[in-house]
Amino acid sequence: MNWCTADLCDSFSEELQIAQPLFRAYGGTARFYGPAATVKVFEDNSLVREAFESDGMGRILVVDGTGSLRCALLGDMLAKLAIDNGWTGAIVNAPIRDSKVIGKMPIGIRALGTCPLKSVKLGAGEKELPVQFAGVSIRPGDWVYADEDGIVIASRELPL
Repeated sequence: MNWCTADLCDSFSEELQIAQPLFRAYGGTARFYGPAATVKVFEDNSLVREAFESDGMGRILVVDGTGSLRCALLGDMLAKLAIDNGWTGAIVNAPIRDSKVIGKMPIGIRALGTCPLKSVKLGAGEKELPVQFAGVSIRPGDWVYADEDGIVIASRELPL
């Protein structure tokens, strides 16, 4: 891939949202982009699993975990499920776990950090709604671009 978020900002800054630099890179894919699917959950990753069980169609799952750092919302088994079903990556406003294994997988992951504790599974949360965190608002269908320099959001697919 010859694109980078810095060049996207140079060319399209007036139509981009730039996420605050709160996220760490995980996963074996450093640069990734695609349309967003969204879920909002609190310490429950049931909707993350449900999303990754569906056809990803090259999308990125944006998980608003409300910034809670008390448990992980994604681990190696969910990352494998995402890869198997055609998801490009995930932006997780919460921790992940199994980071060493995920680091060798062909998927892009950004998260607030790691936590070894798994989440509960009660089926709570909302899906396919606008989510707000890190100074950006992401709607289902917005385009997410992530690389070593950060995460930018566009309301349309940008020419690369």
